[in-house]
Amino acid sequence: MAEYLMMRLYGPMASWGEIAVGKTRRSSVQPSRSALLGLLGAALGVDRNDESKQQSLSGAYRFGVKLEAAGTPLRDFHTTEICRPSRKITFRSRRQELMSDKDDPILSSRDYRCDSLAIVAVERVDQSGEELKRLAEALRRPVYPLYLGRKSCPLALPVDPKVVQANGLLNAFQSVQFPSLAEMSRRHEFDKPWPSKGDQWMFRLGQVRYYWEEGMEPGMAASFEAMRTDQPVSRSRWQFERRKEWVALEERQG
Repeated sequence: MAEYLMMRLYGPMASWGEIAVGKTRRSSVQPSRSALLGLLGAALGVDRNDESKQQSLSGAYRFGVKLEAAGTPLRDFHTTEICRPSRKITFRSRRQELMSDKDDPILSSRDYRCDSLAIVAVERVDQSGEELKRLAEALRRPVYPLYLGRKSCPLALPVDPKVVQANGLLNAFQSVQFPSLAEMSRRHEFDKPWPSKGDQWMFRLGQVRYYWEEGMEPGMAASFEAMRTDQPVSRSRWQFERRKEWVALEERQG
């Protein structure tokens, strides 16, 4: 038996960053390890620039994810006005730069997922990390605001953390229950479990995807393996390294 902290992540917009190359900032469909560590760090009040505490946090927990709804993609475009000086001119201020007639705007994009929903299992692997019950309390009363990848992506409802005992990830995901979002929003009923018929219609629920890290007991066979570059090396230098992730696909019943 293993102990897991279960929480549900849902918001109108989420951005689970991938490798940022050039002017494009893409998003994965499922939460990244770096974003989940950031979520726990925000709840506990760990400063982003505190390298020692960030490293301790990274080594203390690992994650499994059940992606209930991948959501729909949204691309946001940003235009930044850049002016090129002549060889004999050096701009001393932004105001002086914008007065130049040699403008060269940069168009960049940022990707988001709209109405995505995931259930996350947190497993403690190092005694230096906070106990899961203490972590659950921190998630209920976070020190810093919680968000889904970017500060512009706040949660739509509390993460509702629960600590469970289970024989592997699959058993943990099957044993935990969260209230129906459709029944909460339409009838203000909080005792109907997810997913109700209304949830299936509202989110167009289809295939369920499971993701887990190396060393976790999944309780299911993997459909394939994937590599992700979301293991934080240095928060201050914004450096990440690659890691292996296992994925299982399951057709939703009913």
